[in-house]
Amino acid sequence: MSSIDDRIVQVEVHFGVRFPQDYRDFLGTTGSLSQFVPPADDFLVIDALDELIGNNEAGEFQKRFPGAVVIGGDGSRELLAYDFRQDTPPLVTLDVSAEDWSSAIHQAASLSALLEHFPQTGWNWDETNPSPS
Repeated sequence: MSSIDDRIVQVEVHFGVRFPQDYRDFLGTTGSLSQFVPPADDFLVIDALDELIGNNEAGEFQKRFPGAVVIGGDGSRELLAYDFRQDTPPLVTLDVSAEDWSSAIHQAASLSALLEHFPQTGWNWDETNPSPS
């Protein structure tokens, strides 16, 4: 096992989850992302592995959103999080000031699906119409 694999396992143990394979692969190759994504021209941030624990603890996200692991966001108020309350955790956005899961907006069934459709669609802002995954 490589050192990045060891570190991924340490972070998973910290949160008590197992990250989906496509996210583990992303962490081991690309690592992080912070850019405007054309042509949607929405800003997408995916945090580096070494930032995950600190970023999640700083916002006390697990207290407000039990089962959430924040992995990034829009560079502003919207947080991109896995919803580990489900067996196959989807990606959702949560407003930084939200108190609970009621404000979660489905973004994609997986990181691969998000990265595939994000350049065309950008963020989904409408919780009544989940984006296709």
